[in-house]
Amino acid sequence: MDLGLAHRTALVCASTQGIGEAIASALAAEGARTVVSGRRGARAKEIAARLPHAIGVESDLSAPQGPEELFRATVDAFGPPDVLVLNGPGPRPGQAADLTADDVDSAVRTTVLPHIRLISLALPAMRARGWGRILAVGSSGIAAPLANLALSNLGRAGLAGYLKTLAAEVAADGVTVNLLLPGRIRTDRTAAIDAANAERTHRTVTEVERASVASIPAGRYGHPAEFGATAAFLCSAPASYVTGVALRCDGGLVRSL
Repeated sequence: MDLGLAHRTALVCASTQGIGEAIASALAAEGARTVVSGRRGARAKEIAARLPHAIGVESDLSAPQGPEELFRATVDAFGPPDVLVLNGPGPRPGQAADLTADDVDSAVRTTVLPHIRLISLALPAMRARGWGRILAVGSSGIAAPLANLALSNLGRAGLAGYLKTLAAEVAADGVTVNLLLPGRIRTDRTAAIDAANAERTHRTVTEVERASVASIPAGRYGHPAEFGATAAFLCSAPASYVTGVALRCDGGLVRSL
């Protein structure tokens, strides 16, 4: 299938490892001019050097002008993005009963506000040309809130509500807005969550992982490349009638439809 991404410009946030790197690689393989970004500028450039038509940009979206600087670097290199992939590290683990007002403020500032700012920058050009793809990497916690990840559940659900509202507003302009929700994908973030759960429950990491795998119908953690391929389709031309969707890529982990 031709995904229709050749010569499109794709900006992928937080793409220096794990899921983000896999998405950037999948889009670049389909011919998109890809911006790899993240706080580790050298790593971003290293990844970009392995991809066709890609650049690496050091970017901290939580910095006061972080979204604007990343958007400007994209425009300077390739023009306004046709594809915007929103991604970023999740807040620290923790229980809902322990949250403070400062914790909630921090979660919103890291998981919601930078992404909305990037959308506000990229959306006008997408609407003007009648084609655009906005895809946010969320969490299965949006569908079924995850234990000990109260801040992530809170922040990602807030962003999901905004994106669902936006999807209806821009659909007639040829812009799709979707979420892709990972389950247990084998990344550094998943490893950190497993380690935190092991410490909290006084088990070994191996025991935690074994229990996690047992809850997944597919019987394993997912591979980043599988997630990246799914993301590339949602960003594609053939997916032009898919919008306002939160699609899970989780091996059947969440049992609801």
